[in-house]
Amino acid sequence: MTIPKSVLAELVLEVQHIKPQIYFKSSLTALSHAMEDQVLASSDQPLVIATFQREHFYRQEAHRYRRIANLTSQVYVLAAPETEFKNSSEYYETVAFNSKDALSREWNLLVLGQQYSSCLICNECDNSGLVDETSQFNGMEQARRFEGIWTFDHQVCVQSAILLFHRILKYRPELKKKVQLATEVYGINLDLKKGKKSPKKKSPSNGKNKQTSAVIGNTNFHDPFAQRLVTYLQASQYKLIKAYRSIAAQEQKQRLINIISSSMRRSLDPDEIIKVAVAELGKALLADRCLIYQCRPTDEIATITHEYLRPSVKSLLNQLWPLKENPLFQKVIQTKERVYIEDTILLPEDLLAKTSETTKSQGRNSIENLISQWEISSWLIMPLLYQGRLLGIVELHNCGSCSHNWSEEQTDLVEAIATQLSMTLIQAETYTHLEELNQQLEALDRTRSNLIAITGHELRTPLSTIQVCLESLSQEPDMPEELRQVMLETALADADRMRNLVQDFLTLSHLESGRVEWNIEHLPLLECVDLALSSVRAHNLEKELPNITTQVSSELPLVLADGEWLVEVLSKLLDNACKFTQAEGKVIITATSSNSENMLEVTISDTGRGIEPARLEAVFDRFYQEEGALRRSVGGTGLGLAICRQVITRLGGKIWAESAGKDRGSQFHFTIPIVGNSQKQQEMQKKLN
Repeated sequence: MTIPKSVLAELVLEVQHIKPQIYFKSSLTALSHAMEDQVLASSDQPLVIATFQREHFYRQEAHRYRRIANLTSQVYVLAAPETEFKNSSEYYETVAFNSKDALSREWNLLVLGQQYSSCLICNECDNSGLVDETSQFNGMEQARRFEGIWTFDHQVCVQSAILLFHRILKYRPELKKKVQLATEVYGINLDLKKGKKSPKKKSPSNGKNKQTSAVIGNTNFHDPFAQRLVTYLQASQYKLIKAYRSIAAQEQKQRLINIISSSMRRSLDPDEIIKVAVAELGKALLADRCLIYQCRPTDEIATITHEYLRPSVKSLLNQLWPLKENPLFQKVIQTKERVYIEDTILLPEDLLAKTSETTKSQGRNSIENLISQWEISSWLIMPLLYQGRLLGIVELHNCGSCSHNWSEEQTDLVEAIATQLSMTLIQAETYTHLEELNQQLEALDRTRSNLIAITGHELRTPLSTIQVCLESLSQEPDMPEELRQVMLETALADADRMRNLVQDFLTLSHLESGRVEWNIEHLPLLECVDLALSSVRAHNLEKELPNITTQVSSELPLVLADGEWLVEVLSKLLDNACKFTQAEGKVIITATSSNSENMLEVTISDTGRGIEPARLEAVFDRFYQEEGALRRSVGGTGLGLAICRQVITRLGGKIWAESAGKDRGSQFHFTIPIVGNSQKQQEMQKKLN
């Protein structure tokens, strides 16, 4: 049992000359208290009907209506029950209406007496945006808006009484006799049989009901002073709203900054920081799409990894977002300021003003394609800057057919968040650099320790041997020729061992510091393999090598590499395989091409000692020795594989080891670009530069 139509709507239909206006809750509270005080101060016994939206609003005013009930028996209070409110006649007539009734959105107060009359008939406006935006402030409750009338017009008050009595009888038909008595006393023409108002009749000519304004003593309540008071209340409320909204904007800005700062304290991972910032900023500004991505001025594209998206809006996640061909991005780079287009249908002419006609046409086509493809109707781009350096971009899109106007306060909020985010990203970047520096320092410390160990063994031991041999030759002039030859050969071998250590160490240092000059050319792999085999055999003339088999086709495509360094890698890998493989073992060299990746994979397999799976990555570390530097059964510097990794990486490939375990052989693989792989060639060129 509900009445969907408001009292105000029905009243406007019945009395067409009245014009509703906007009131704030604070104004209605003041007016209601003035009308109630008027009843309490007079000797008249008026009809009083008040409606409350909810029971808790009624409870705040219940004591006033008990005082009013002591003065007049015609008091009716209506409210939507929440706890104990119900139909009752204890102090005055209470009427509990359905919470879905239109009364739940109304503020009505009627005072109809013999000497005066006044009414306040209002319906609440949509305050959802106001409440959501400023929910942190209790004062905004007073800024709720209502549309309605406040009048002392007797005809309007009588008509309001009729409409309110209809609702009272709808919920409490047992009050029919009391309502009938009220209609007779206060001159209300209400047809109780049909439940509708009867035809209009003239009020009794006793002179009491002809007034349209109230008089208390000699004071006219509805005078210009009262009107000025209401105007003052309304103006004050507007000022309060403005102040509250300003405070709310500041609070919202600070809240977002605090969220980003908290995210920064929890993690210095840029991805995590951007993930939080994009979600919070998108929700705060009610954007259809919010993007935050890192980029540099020279980047041609950016990959969108984080976005905020409203339902039914196209996602840009994992899409390649053009930068070089986007005039808006280029404008941001030039000005280092935000770019805002309220309506993308009307692109500003100065956007491409400094470009040539061809570039201007291409840029306009590019941006129009983006607008069309992603349905962007309004576009805001804010740079993430730190000391003039571009770190990234914040983009807000409004999508659909209607443009969206982000206010100056909102764009200022985005700018404040962008500033905070820039500082956060710089700190994250600095932290990352510190981590890398710490890792480099740790690696340097390990290198120093290894260098001390390798020096103590690889340099001191040969030096001791050389010294002993030379002292023996010097002090024993009559030494037999055969022994003399042994002494000389031993000294020469250890001197060569020291030379190799120093040479490998210098080679690795040059590679790591980038001081190597590269000569990239097109080479047949088989030729490089043959040169490496010749080098290995020449350095092991007196040692029996395992059987080395070459399975490299001459039909393979040419590789893109520095021939001298490629031969060096092959020589070291072959020498390593031979060193750890018995003479009766095998070493096999194979090569295969991958058309999908435009890379050539070279594999050197042996049947030797093998490598434990846990050490497959460690073998490429500097000075790594499987048996330890101070107790090795085979020679070597422990730098060979580290040199191989540096060379192959610089040439655009990768190197790795595989082994089934100890004494089960090993395989060393590396890849090298082939001619025609332009992408790898560009990457290689960047590394070499």
